[in-house]
Amino acid sequence: MRPKILLTNDDGVTSEGLWAAYDALTPFADVTVVAPSAQQSAVGRSISIFEPIRVTRIPMHTTEAYSVGGKPTDAVIIGIYSLNLKPDLVVSGINIGENLSYESIMTSGTVGAALEASNQGVPSIAFSLEVEEQGKKFDDPRYSDENFAAAKTVITDVCQRLLKDGFPLGTDVVNVNIPTEVTGGYEITHLAEKLFLTGVEERFDPRGRPYYWINGPFCSDAEEGTDVHAVREGRISITPITLDCTAYSGKTGLENMFHDELS
Repeated sequence: MRPKILLTNDDGVTSEGLWAAYDALTPFADVTVVAPSAQQSAVGRSISIFEPIRVTRIPMHTTEAYSVGGKPTDAVIIGIYSLNLKPDLVVSGINIGENLSYESIMTSGTVGAALEASNQGVPSIAFSLEVEEQGKKFDDPRYSDENFAAAKTVITDVCQRLLKDGFPLGTDVVNVNIPTEVTGGYEITHLAEKLFLTGVEERFDPRGRPYYWINGPFCSDAEEGTDVHAVREGRISITPITLDCTAYSGKTGLENMFHDELS
């Protein structure tokens, strides 16, 4: 039996990265594309609860895809509960632009979709491709000039291994980041602290009123063992992620602080 894969992303249903992933997965799996109808980068794990969600079947790349008028998480929930796809695996990506560090994965729509899938009981993998020029993240993803050849090979290999052997204990999502130029192999990593040096630029409109752009350059590197360092060194970063955000090391301190009030 071929495995069933729900494929989604946050760059939108027309993204070349999404369809590069489709090409990598279809030789060994039955793939259904359920993805946002428009660009949804940096929406994290937000869900549409105040507006209706429209879903349209559209012809794409010799198949049909479900175009979802909402967030990446909406696409996952629609695929699992409305379309009743019963996937063995959810794949999110290929995102055009890296998703590294716990600063980045908290806002990433690509990783947000994978987290949602795992929270709904379906193992999930997020794939992202580093870009050399950050402006490319804001270009039309239908016409990306990125070379997805190496990323497609990685997707095939990683997905087949995890489908065969299952996810490691305690791992809810596997986050994979592929450098623009792969010069090494895989590295199993942990999340770096930051990806950007956050800043805010103030500008003024023609009426003299201020407005702001959140910006900031990339961190040039991070410590060894992190996802940021691996990708900067040309290696493919594979990071296991858990949904449990509990800081277990902090429980004792809080228990001591509130010991008089604990029942």
